[in-house]
Amino acid sequence: MKNDKTILIIDDDSKNIFALNAVLKARKYDCVSANSAGVGLEMLKQNKNIAIVLMDMMMPEMDGYEAIRAMKNDKALKEIPVIAITAQAMTGDREKCLQAGADGYVSKPVDISELVKLLDLLI
Repeated sequence: MKNDKTILIIDDDSKNIFALNAVLKARKYDCVSANSAGVGLEMLKQNKNIAIVLMDMMMPEMDGYEAIRAMKNDKALKEIPVIAITAQAMTGDREKCLQAGADGYVSKPVDISELVKLLDLLI
């Protein structure tokens, strides 16, 4: 492993989780995943090895914006960096993600070299 820290991938689309997981594991990152923001928040509370979160912003029930705000309002979770991942690459989306509390932003399809640079910077 690149380090003893774990990346949590939160996305409601299993194909996105599978693809990110495969690419990151090939680069020696340790990954776990959740298929909803609620499950992801519970995993964060239980797994102290999670060093960073890759958060899909468009999910049913609780979207990524709401989940990031919940993390940043929780004393135990607020220091964990979040990279927002969204298919919405419209003007203002990056700013909206950062205003919600994200520490970084990548659009889909994910540029893996850009993502790895962000991971290395934030972990």
